[in-house]
Amino acid sequence: MIWLVPLAALLMLGSGLALAYVIGGAAVLSFIATDNARYLAILPQKVFSQISVFSLLAMPLFILAGEFMNRGGVTRALIDLSMAIVGRLRGGLGHVNIMTSVFFAGISGSAIADAAALSNTLVPAMEKQGYTKTYAGAITAASSIIGPIVPPSIILIFYGAIMQTSVAALFVAGILPGLLLAAALFAVNAIYAAVEDHPRIAHEDSTPFAQAARTALPALLLPVIIVGGIVFGWMTPTEAAAVAVVAAFAVGYFYAGFTWADVKESFERTAILTGSIFIILCAVAALGHIASLERVPQAISDLVTGMGLGPVGFLLLMNLIFILAGMVLDITVALALLVPLLAPVALANGADPVHLGIVICFNLSVGLVSPPLGGCLLIVSTVTGVNYWALAAKVLPFVIAEILVLGVLVFVPEISLYLPRAMGLWN
Repeated sequence: MIWLVPLAALLMLGSGLALAYVIGGAAVLSFIATDNARYLAILPQKVFSQISVFSLLAMPLFILAGEFMNRGGVTRALIDLSMAIVGRLRGGLGHVNIMTSVFFAGISGSAIADAAALSNTLVPAMEKQGYTKTYAGAITAASSIIGPIVPPSIILIFYGAIMQTSVAALFVAGILPGLLLAAALFAVNAIYAAVEDHPRIAHEDSTPFAQAARTALPALLLPVIIVGGIVFGWMTPTEAAAVAVVAAFAVGYFYAGFTWADVKESFERTAILTGSIFIILCAVAALGHIASLERVPQAISDLVTGMGLGPVGFLLLMNLIFILAGMVLDITVALALLVPLLAPVALANGADPVHLGIVICFNLSVGLVSPPLGGCLLIVSTVTGVNYWALAAKVLPFVIAEILVLGVLVFVPEISLYLPRAMGLWN
């Protein structure tokens, strides 16, 4: 009878039902199909216990802070500072695109927000300077995934809540991988610039560094306050998120001023995103409960042991699974579905929880710029009007570079673990 569950799930998915309801419906049907219907009475309690995690409160707060920043004119200040630093190099606006993503990552923590903001601003500027719109869109999509790696990161909070892992350690662990990713993208852009003779930014077209730095300083102080407060123990991640909301409002008001309409839209957008995330969490918690009753993680562990993969082999297999999942699933759905099943097996095989979290979140972020769905590719394609498949083809060299960085992170855990250990956040 259990075979009816995936069939029913496919039918529900084909009918256009939202994925959260498909997962929840499949979970309830699984209880019935496996003769565990008696446990349905306590399912609400189990689901609530899974989402009643204090650190999850940081997620809507960071989303709200990002919304205030997006509406507050911060992007322009960060672009001007990036132009002042790297704009005069060959392929300058491509480098500016990547560096702005690094700065923006410390504010929004979201690849989608980064892709949408820079598609509206930098892509037209790059096209005006002589870049093809396809290339401008491709580098925008590729660099946007720095957002979920460099702290603060919404998906690292999500992983930390699921795995009961220190969010502070995860935040600090993302700094070096995020900078390594940026360096790899700089290298690819430099090669493109040499081959396609991309232009430099003229001296008169860029803001002097001192002026640009003064203007961008309020925005740049925000990630310093957030990460510094967490690292030095002054604030928990949730408290830091609350401070970020106040600071983001102040910074946004400093740059552009807010109207009540902006504030209202920010709260509405935050409520919608938070609701969508938590309903997925509830559905996946139900699925995770039936999986634990049926000892699915143990079965996977036994299978891995029988295959003789070992810790590194299993981590590589996990990467393959997560890359494929990231190509077709929303990143939060993939995290919620796969982490409870696969991460315990990896930990039992000797993986470190913080290193594993960085690898998984990096992996799924690469899926945002990989067809057939690729959330960031879809956003950039929609905003710029560039054909999706032309964009996917142009972004391929950047994706290859990102996968190479992922491989380095898998085989050299110290890149992720050095800073958390040096700061006493992780053993």
